[in-house]
Amino acid sequence: MDTRIAVIAIIVEDRSSSKQMNDILHEYGDYIIGRMGIPYRSKGISLVSVAIDAPNEIISALCGKLGNVQGLTAKAAYSKA
Repeated sequence: MDTRIAVIAIIVEDRSSSKQMNDILHEYGDYIIGRMGIPYRSKGISLVSVAIDAPNEIISALCGKLGNVQGLTAKAAYSKA
């Protein structure tokens, strides 16, 4: 199965949604290359980037699940390779 490299950008506007976000990311842990979170305290948000190597359907499903969580926004950027 062909895989793609992508970065999923997540904006956490409601900290209470962090547990649900982490639970979802844990489900897809086999595909995640790494992640980085940056709290932006003065704005009351956090920025999270997740690097992933997975089939297109998996990346789309992960973004969809994250996007359905109240207080989160998630978008994927795909590598051309």
